[in-house]
Amino acid sequence: QVQLVESGGGLVQAGDSLRVSCAASGGTLSGYAMAWFRQAPERERQFVAALSRTGGYTYYGDSVKGRFTISTDKGKNTVYLQMNSLKPEDTAVYYCAAGRRVITSSLRSQTAYDIWGQGTQVTVSS
Repeated sequence: QVQLVESGGGLVQAGDSLRVSCAASGGTLSGYAMAWFRQAPERERQFVAALSRTGGYTYYGDSVKGRFTISTDKGKNTVYLQMNSLKPEDTAVYYCAAGRRVITSSLRSQTAYDIWGQGTQVTVSS
């Protein structure tokens, strides 16, 4: 069973960049759709970015489009989320998720993913 562990979160200032990582163990990420979601205090979990099972397509939430980039390093069995031009409203716990049966129309839905990491805190100060 694949397990996911996020890392790289921290406290940054508005306008800074940060890269969070999601390392997989117990199996390969090959054949999995991957995604990042985030959850701010007292708010629902929100879709951030997704990478299709083939790795050929990426999808982004409207609030991060043009600033965030999802990528994968299959050799390291790791997925990254590069975050640029960070804003205070990006403050949240960021979760990595994986799913083997995610279809294109479900990539933005958290219920499509069945493996989740524990999350990493990203705090952006103004």
